[in-house]
Amino acid sequence: MPRIIEITDLADPALDPYARLTENQLRNKLEPEKGVFIAESPKVIARALDAGYTPLSLLMEPAKIDGPARGILARIAPDTPVYTADRGTLAQLTGYALTRGVLAAFRRPALPAVEALCRNARRVAVLENIVDSTNVGAIFRSAAALHVDAVLLTPSCCDPLCRRAVRVSMGTVFQVPWTRIGAAPADWPAAGLDRLAALGFKTAALALTDRSVPIDHPALMAEERLALILGTEGDGLAPETIARCDYTARIPMSHGVDSLNVAAASAVAFWQLRARG
Repeated sequence: MPRIIEITDLADPALDPYARLTENQLRNKLEPEKGVFIAESPKVIARALDAGYTPLSLLMEPAKIDGPARGILARIAPDTPVYTADRGTLAQLTGYALTRGVLAAFRRPALPAVEALCRNARRVAVLENIVDSTNVGAIFRSAAALHVDAVLLTPSCCDPLCRRAVRVSMGTVFQVPWTRIGAAPADWPAAGLDRLAALGFKTAALALTDRSVPIDHPALMAEERLALILGTEGDGLAPETIARCDYTARIPMSHGVDSLNVAAASAVAFWQLRARG
């Protein structure tokens, strides 16, 4: 059994990842090898463990120790600290109510190169500047369920390991391989799309334009390697991105609806354009 530590001092520096570090500080961009992310709920934490992540510490209500968290506690190293306090104290510490009563802090992984990640992929999703963590988490969940081999994020896209994105994804951010396609905004779209072309991918921008084809277009569905480009909330894809893609694809609508939320659109596109055979 890991070390159970009752919280007596909310100012304890060991609790900083749960209480006093912003998402930017958790990412620790200056020293990414020291970056941390937070996973919430026993199910999500279990998926992180399944993927090989090692927790630095856990935080939970006492009732969870011999309840829903028992399974994950049996899987972690005995020297891993498990901090515990009543629900009110934990809410005071974190600034929000723990919906499942359990949090874990994990070390961030090193991100793979795009070329290594996509070497054997047939379908990849590219998220361009999507900033809503709920949408990012939902897209990852759809990607995991609907046969997407990898997810690439442009430099300005939301962090998929922020707490809300991890929670909404139900831990599928640990199951679908992902990385960033470029380190700075200037690396997208021209350079990023060139990298995808060099890897043998045709690119399909999901957008409403005069040249768009339905997502069930035979030529589009027959592509051996396809990258589906999804744009930011509201404005959608940048005009330059659309102009540089091999296809522009749309989801046919009815009842005067012009478009779907990007997370909903991703699920439709992933299923329709999944690799076959």
